[in-house]
Amino acid sequence: MAGRAQPSGPAGSGGGAPGLLPLLLLLLSAAAIIPRGDGQNLVTEDVTVVEGDVATISCRVKNSDDSVIQLLNPNRQTIYFRDFRPLKDSRFQLVNFSNSELRVSLTNVSISDEGRYFCQLYTDPPQEIYTTITVLVPPRNLVIDIQKETAVEGEEIELNCTAMASRPATTIRWFKGNKELTGKSEVEQWSDMYTVTSQLLLKVGREDDGVPVICLVDHPAVKDLQTQRYLEVMYKPQVRVSQNYPLQGLTREGEPLELTCTAFGKPQPTDMRWLRVDDEMPQHVVVSGSNLLISNLNKTDNGTYRCEASNAVGKSHADYMLFVYDSRAGEEGVIRSVDHAVVGGVVAVVVFAMLCLLIILGRYFARHKGTYFTHEAKGADDAADADTAIINAEGGQNNSEEKKEYFI
Repeated sequence: MAGRAQPSGPAGSGGGAPGLLPLLLLLLSAAAIIPRGDGQNLVTEDVTVVEGDVATISCRVKNSDDSVIQLLNPNRQTIYFRDFRPLKDSRFQLVNFSNSELRVSLTNVSISDEGRYFCQLYTDPPQEIYTTITVLVPPRNLVIDIQKETAVEGEEIELNCTAMASRPATTIRWFKGNKELTGKSEVEQWSDMYTVTSQLLLKVGREDDGVPVICLVDHPAVKDLQTQRYLEVMYKPQVRVSQNYPLQGLTREGEPLELTCTAFGKPQPTDMRWLRVDDEMPQHVVVSGSNLLISNLNKTDNGTYRCEASNAVGKSHADYMLFVYDSRAGEEGVIRSVDHAVVGGVVAVVVFAMLCLLIILGRYFARHKGTYFTHEAKGADDAADADTAIINAEGGQNNSEEKKEYFI
C-alpha cells in the first residue's frame, strides 16, 4: 500500500526498465513498515483537535543529513513526499518544508481523520515515528426536561439533562442557584459517539420559586456550555397581622383598635376572613376586607382574633391576642414612675449630706485630739545614786508643777 505513495523514489531511478519499478516499490514498502526504536532521529508530537478545527502535524529531524522526509496517513498513503503532495485531499496543506522539518496542516478535521500518522526518514537504515491525532466532539445539544412545569412546595420533582453525541463522554454537573447538587448519570454509546443523561431529584420549597436550576457540561472540547430552567413553585399563603392603631402602648377601654391582615402566596390568596377564636365576633366589630376595626374598646372584647387566608394550595392564619386595660392604666403607671423618681432623689440628697457631715467631723477630730498631764521628779538628775534619786523623787512629787502639752 505504501508503495503507491512513494512516487519520488522510483521516478528518479531508471524509469526505462519496466521490471524495475515494481521491485523498487516493493523495497520502499518494506522500508516504510519500520517499528519505532531507540535512537530515532525523528521527532513528533501527538495532536488533539476539536472537530472542525485545524490539526498541524510536524515531522522534525534532529540531525539532518538531507535525507528525504515523507508523511503518511493511517492507511499508509503518502500525504507529502518532501514538498510534493501525491494525495488529492486538498485539506492537507504544506506549512513548512526544509531539510529538518516537514510541517503539514489538516483543515476541517472530522472523526474519520483520527488515527496514527507516520513520519518517515529515508536513511540507512530507514527511520519511522508516528503521531496520533485525537478528535474531540462537543455535545450536539444540551436539554433539560422537567417532570412538572409547576410544582407544589414539599414535592419532589425529577429533572433530566441530556448531552447528545459527544466524544469523549461528557460530565454533567447540576446547580441550584450557586449551590452545586448531585445527580445520577447514565452513558449510552452509539458507534464512536456518547450520549449522557443525568437525573436530578429535587424537593422544592417556597424559597425555590423563581430560582434557576442549571445543567453545566464539563468537556475538553467546549467551555461554559450550560442550559437552565427556572423553578415555578406554588405555596400556601403567608399571613401577618399588624396593629395600625394605637401605634404603640396599651389598648385601653374607650379607645379604638385597628388591625390589618396581609397575606401573600402563589397563587395570590383569593379568600381572606376575620374570626374570633373560641367565641363569637362582637357585634360592634367592623370588618372591611383585610381590616378589623373596634371603635370603642371594652373588656368584653378580650380574646384572640384570627385572620385566615387561602388559595389553591392550602390555608394559613395569623393570630392577634387582645387584652383591654383600664382607661387609667397608663396614667397610674406614669404617676407611680414619678413617685419613685422623687423618692429616689430625696434618698440621694440625704445620703450625700451624711457623707459630707462625716468628712467634716473626721477632719475636726484629727486636728484636735485633747490634753494630758505629766509629773517629772525634780532633783532626780542631780542625785548621786539611784536610792537618792528615788528619795528625791518621792519628796518632790508633792511639789511638782503641772505641765500641759498640746498636740496639734
